[in-house]
Amino acid sequence: MPILHCTAKLLSELKLHSKDVLQASDDPNSWHANLFRIDRRKCVIFTHDKTLYSFLALGLTKPDFQNFKEVFRQGLFKSLIANEIPQKQLELFLSVNHDIEFGKTNSRSVLGSMNDLIFHFKYRISADGGIVSTDIHKANRYINNIVMSAIGGNYSIDELQKYMDR
Repeated sequence: MPILHCTAKLLSELKLHSKDVLQASDDPNSWHANLFRIDRRKCVIFTHDKTLYSFLALGLTKPDFQNFKEVFRQGLFKSLIANEIPQKQLELFLSVNHDIEFGKTNSRSVLGSMNDLIFHFKYRISADGGIVSTDIHKANRYINNIVMSAIGGNYSIDELQKYMDR
């Protein structure tokens, strides 16, 4: 079962305690998530552990954190559609990532990559004039077309395509 590995700050926002989360998982479909702020709004970046494919959820509110699994599923669906993932692969990937559980972060490499991506997201959003004028799908496509050294100098969108083709 895939696990959404959350930072301590995000687990606190979700009001989850260590007894409520899974410890470790080697599931290849696991993700990491990190909470940060842009323009005084709460945002979350989701990053797939194996491919570093990432997407952003902007301006989250208390009800969003209470229904966080749905925020993840909807964000993933919209991001994959925007990246023109073929229908068959999209359905398969979404079904695999439907029943997701929460856990603590377990990969410093993924966290480091996420921090780099957050820097790029903040730059992109600032260049677009702030959250209100940012096309989130365009920003997500931009982020997934950055060369990432943690995956051998490849683009995360290409790594996701390879991963889905297996």
